[in-house]
Amino acid sequence: MGAEPTIGVLALQGDVREHARALESAGARAVAVRRPAELERVDGLVIPGGESTTIGKLARAFDLLEPLRKRVEAGMPAYGSCAGMILLADRVEDGAAGQETIGGIDMTVRRNAFGRQVDSFEAPVGLAGMGDDPYHAVFIRAPWVERVGGGVEVLGRAESGPDVDRIVAVRQGRLMATAFHPELTDDHRVHHYFAELVRRATEEE
Repeated sequence: MGAEPTIGVLALQGDVREHARALESAGARAVAVRRPAELERVDGLVIPGGESTTIGKLARAFDLLEPLRKRVEAGMPAYGSCAGMILLADRVEDGAAGQETIGGIDMTVRRNAFGRQVDSFEAPVGLAGMGDDPYHAVFIRAPWVERVGGGVEVLGRAESGPDVDRIVAVRQGRLMATAFHPELTDDHRVHHYFAELVRRATEEE
């Protein structure tokens, strides 16, 4: 499996403990990240779900937004789920006024695309590179990807539910994102995939 990478979980809002448990099951050392100094000590970062505008504002308030952008630009692996997908997008549709993102993935994400909290649902998603069995994905006030640039690999599309065939999982180099919440299931394939991505990145440096 290789060395144990240290993967941070951005601990401003969202399912921090659940992501940490999933990462540890994937053979990584999980740590909470709230300050720039903590960010500097991790090999990769998970950006949980929550409310994307709130997370962006908190990141700005904690002096984390610019350090996050710089580390992503410098090649730090990062994975965003739900709101984290929005934060890793270069472009956001239906965003709040003045909404800021970290960016890094050449994609346009539509915020709250699948509907509001009451429209939450579960659906199978086939995930490229993560086994043949569909992933049972949990969507909560989820975004979807409207468009991707040429360097973005589509890892998964919704296979049922209210909007079939929408893009819900992507990867661009060392960055990946899902519209759903893998930390809310016992299937940790997404976290294993990301942990292996981080391991390969640390070996290359």
